Amino acid sequence: MNGIDSVKATRRLGGLIAVGALALTGCGPDSSPAHPASSASAAKPSTSGGDSATSGPNWPNSAPTGTADSGGSGSDAKAGDNLKLGQAAKIPFTYGSTKGEISLAVTSIDQGDPADLASLNLGDQVKGKVPYYIRYSVTNAGTSDLSFSSVNHMKGHLPDGTEAQDLMVIGDFDKCKSDALPSGFTAGKTAQGCAVALAPSPSVKVTSAEYWGEPFTLGKGVLWK
Repeated sequence: MNGIDSVKATRRLGGLIAVGALALTGCGPDSSPAHPASSASAAKPSTSGGDSATSGPNWPNSAPTGTADSGGSGSDAKAGDNLKLGQAAKIPFTYGSTKGEISLAVTSIDQGDPADLASLNLGDQVKGKVPYYIRYSVTNAGTSDLSFSSVNHMKGHLPDGTEAQDLMVIGDFDKCKSDALPSGFTAGKTAQGCAVALAPSPSVKVTSAEYWGEPFTLGKGVLWK
């Protein structure tokens, strides 16, 4: 793992990891193909602690730019771009040794019910918190075969720009399915993904989502709201 990947991995662990009773055979956005879990659902907080509280750029007070274009491939993304939900952006994509280009659009940020988390057996770790489901669309905008790659590094933000806590589910979670890109994911193919962010209370909402995968960094990625 190089220095940049190490930093990104450390920042990614600012949330919770839930291990489901049924491991996915087609992996989630943050995992390689998983082996079946050996026990019922379990979870543990990351080694870096609980909720993140890092402020991003001055996104909450800036208006999204451009026009939503959910049907197009979008323009080339730049660090700090502020887009509308549904607006696509072209992004260089790297997953292990696989390199290509994707067109990415966050299509919705849907509020869930705290009861959705009951099956994950997280207990007091999510007490009082509300899940939000960041749903996004990925299109292969290049020429490389991106089969079985995972599009991760999707982060929710609260209205004041601070980071929402991540919840990475390794297993079966019907409310927010996050399979790896399917076999035969060649030029022009499209798939849907989902990431879970946790609001600290019912009175605070997750209002935006940031993609901060390579070549971006957290707080300097592409934001949708």
